[in-house]
Amino acid sequence: MAAAVLLVLLCAGVWGLRFASWDWVPGWLLRNAWWLPVLYAAYSAVRVPLVPQWRYRVHRWEITADVVYTRTGWFSRKWQLVPVSRIQTVDHRQRWMERMFRVATLEVQTASHAGSSTIEGLDADEARRISEELAARAAELRDDAT
Repeated sequence: MAAAVLLVLLCAGVWGLRFASWDWVPGWLLRNAWWLPVLYAAYSAVRVPLVPQWRYRVHRWEITADVVYTRTGWFSRKWQLVPVSRIQTVDHRQRWMERMFRVATLEVQTASHAGSSTIEGLDADEARRISEELAARAAELRDDAT
């Protein structure tokens, strides 16, 4: 969706550049401006089907009774293990593009210097259920620790 919007904006920009008689624009740019949307369309035609497959192979997550595991990275991998007892907040976020596709992002935050663990592309209902379950489980474990 974002690729289509950007392609339309590029075409409109090239059209405006081509047909507005601006003397300050170099002639070579006016003659070759049409290549910009063509190259972007070719790039998008390759990127749109490949990126979801790449993300599926690269990003992994698992939630067990006491740990949240996340793994990201293709060339250099980053594993994060977040003990449920150390969880401070569980954020469930949906940006406008995620709302269109009914997916959400789950962010598990601790006081660690490593930051938070993020799980992107979850089904919106599943993300809500997991965030509520993790928050309740972290509260139970925190109460037991004191």
